[in-house]
Amino acid sequence: MTTSIQDLFTHNRAWAAQMERDRPGFFTNLKSQQNPKYMWIGCSDSRVPANQITGLEPGEVFVHRNVANVVVHSDLNALSTIQFAVERLKVEHIMVVGHYGCSGVQAALEGARIGLADNWLRHIQDVRDRHRDLLDGLPEQFRYDALVELNAIEQVINVAQTTVMQDAWLRGQNVTLHGWVYGVHDGLLQDMHLTVAATEGLDSLYRAAIAGVAHAKRA
Repeated sequence: MTTSIQDLFTHNRAWAAQMERDRPGFFTNLKSQQNPKYMWIGCSDSRVPANQITGLEPGEVFVHRNVANVVVHSDLNALSTIQFAVERLKVEHIMVVGHYGCSGVQAALEGARIGLADNWLRHIQDVRDRHRDLLDGLPEQFRYDALVELNAIEQVINVAQTTVMQDAWLRGQNVTLHGWVYGVHDGLLQDMHLTVAATEGLDSLYRAAIAGVAHAKRA
């Protein structure tokens, strides 16, 4: 177990040496490998590492993370990262990935007070309130997972409505959005069946994805 900051440097050097032994030239090749086809917008939770989950190498996925994988139109950090990914790196797929067991979603569901973070979690509470009837119609033990799924779907829609994506699709750029949820309990990704490659049909795709959450079999 890590006991000091210095241990992190020790572990880093051991890891780097092991990588070079196992895969000679790994770091030399990595210098020219920032050419990803994928962008991952996920939660800051340390249990959800994008590369390992998807089996991608460093340099193959561009990552933006924040508490509860939220994308809002006033967040210049997220918007700038998306713009860089789309316009500079030319990514072809953007995955918005929530995860079961998300503390941010749980706090929003319960209406818990944390402090400054409450202002950020208000966005998830808006999702909760928007889908209050759906959530109230589920057994209490399933509402947490359902809100995780609803939040991922809503954030895909938020990305789709950004000027970055609208402009990219208008000029015919090939970039597709996906809504997923990751299970920290089993390591598996779940498709929320919201795949968006153009502005057309967005409302019907959204309604179908929400219906999928409402009618999902849960145990």
